Amino acid sequence: MLRLAVATDAETLERIADPLAERGIEATHVPTTKRAQPLSEPFVEGTFDAGFVYPARPMEGGVADALLGVPWVNDRQAVLRSRNKAGTLARLDRAGVPTLESVYVSNPVGGSELRAAFERLDPPVVVKPNSTTRGIGIAKAHDLDSFLGICDYLSLIHDYRAADDRSFLVQEFLPDARDFRVMVVDGEYAGAVERRLGAADREAGRWKHNVHRGATADGVELSDERRRLAERAARELGIDWLGVDLLVSGDRVVVNETNARPTVDDASKYEPEFYDRLAGLIRRTAEGG
Repeated sequence: MLRLAVATDAETLERIADPLAERGIEATHVPTTKRAQPLSEPFVEGTFDAGFVYPARPMEGGVADALLGVPWVNDRQAVLRSRNKAGTLARLDRAGVPTLESVYVSNPVGGSELRAAFERLDPPVVVKPNSTTRGIGIAKAHDLDSFLGICDYLSLIHDYRAADDRSFLVQEFLPDARDFRVMVVDGEYAGAVERRLGAADREAGRWKHNVHRGATADGVELSDERRRLAERAARELGIDWLGVDLLVSGDRVVVNETNARPTVDDASKYEPEFYDRLAGLIRRTAEGG
């Protein structure tokens, strides 16, 4: 049986373990954080054939990569490429993939540059840290003073010398946009969910659709056009296992961002061949293909 080192013990491992075991793949959690690791000793007992997916923290990932010595479904470069939201959008935009209109800001930036970034878009604007996940740090600014205040807070954080990422995005806001997470496995569409807020949340003015912040994710059927858009985004980024976030507002469909470490949802929300494709990708990775 092929052995798969899984760098997470959250919902994803619980959901993939049994389906992969049925396909001859043993998925085992290999912790990369909250440990003290002698570098002259094995990382874990036994050997593995592949890893899934490169750890979220690059430093810990580097140690795990060196000591495990396995090929990864989504290696370090793939994870970092997707995590860089501005870099992702720039790549996709150059390839003709529709994206949100965005301005990339790298601190320190003067007030005139910030004002120009705000005035380039119609308010309200969305201010989004360039490399966070789960909706962390995302804010909406309706006017210039509010926008500059948010930027001031970000500058305070970026002044900390150990801050690794000192950049953020200013993006257009699409009111009443529908939010879809599309799974692409080995270049092909494998299912999608629509993330929705409850009526009470919407009435309270909430607008972020992150599941980790209380939204629900319901399996949906996507049109061929939207499926092809997600597949094209994954192809342009060169990432085999990818969650592609689409926003739909009226007739407009854009890629909002991508996630190379997506949480796996309930199998009922994916295409019937989802786990066959995933198992095939893992085997190809283990074989070095």
